[in-house]
Amino acid sequence: MKEEIKAYDNVLDLIGNTPLIKLKKITHNMKGNYFAKVEAFNPGHSSKDRIALHIIEEAERQGILKPGDTIIETTSGNTGFSLAMVSIIKGYKCILAVSSKSSADKIDMLKTMGAMVYVCPANVSADDPRSYYEVAKRLHNETEGSVYINQYFNELNIEAHYKTTGPEIWEQTAGKITHLVACSGTGGTISGTAKFLKEQNPEIKVIGIDAYGSVLQKYHETREFDSNEIYPYRIEGLGKNLIPTATDFDKIDKFEKVTDESSAHTARELANTEGLFVGYTSGAAMQGLKQLDEEGEFNEESNIVVIFPDHGSRYMSKIYNDDWMNQQGFFDTESELIEQIEYVK
Repeated sequence: MKEEIKAYDNVLDLIGNTPLIKLKKITHNMKGNYFAKVEAFNPGHSSKDRIALHIIEEAERQGILKPGDTIIETTSGNTGFSLAMVSIIKGYKCILAVSSKSSADKIDMLKTMGAMVYVCPANVSADDPRSYYEVAKRLHNETEGSVYINQYFNELNIEAHYKTTGPEIWEQTAGKITHLVACSGTGGTISGTAKFLKEQNPEIKVIGIDAYGSVLQKYHETREFDSNEIYPYRIEGLGKNLIPTATDFDKIDKFEKVTDESSAHTARELANTEGLFVGYTSGAAMQGLKQLDEEGEFNEESNIVVIFPDHGSRYMSKIYNDDWMNQQGFFDTESELIEQIEYVK
């Protein structure tokens, strides 16, 4: 009997079922057991593959998307890449409105994946006609046969993680998870995962990581939008200057804020301790864990799962570039700039 060739039909079959990896070195002086859900193992190298596939297939099922249509979205880069990848396989055009805060690497990747990219100023209000939210809406209105994904206000964003990320973590931890820690941007990842996990065990504590300059933590605590909280910050895909309906604040127990600088250094530390080359937001998530441990959030019996959303290759011109780090004032002394390249003449 001949054996059949074992091959996936296309890259979309590789979405999901990402590994859970135990963190040991970076957590050696911290209380509890730490596990990273490493979403860079998705084919598009981020957790956004999950929502891109789920939302597009649901639109197809409902007859909203037809062959040759155009997918339009607002993105800091990762969702756009995932949508462009799914569009290639399924035969759709893709137009993306991207924040100027997105790294040059991300923008180049989107272009490489065949998307039409509109780069919009980051430091304008959400209702400014130049904001990437408003530009995406305008493009949708002007483009016949287009579908606006609208991840910030799309319940399917939550549903994608409720159906995949949550069950995977529950199974991978054999139901022993005590804490879920995840960054909150659109809020779909943390909300959908938390919804599933809390249905299995309401005692699981869910902690969101937010950025200084974002409104999410204060809104969670007061249910009031405070524009005074808003100021420019550098971390991509974390925090917001509006309140996304894709965030279920009732499923989140608390928020922890992190700085741009500490998050950048912690991402680099993950690479140098755990061999995990992950993105800026993953550094933020790990920095949040460090702070929570210092605050006494965990004990020796805690089983903490942290979600690392994407791959470090998207930040080569930012946090993994010494010149950029120096320009931001993230290196306090010249001694932090270690020369690791020697040219043989």
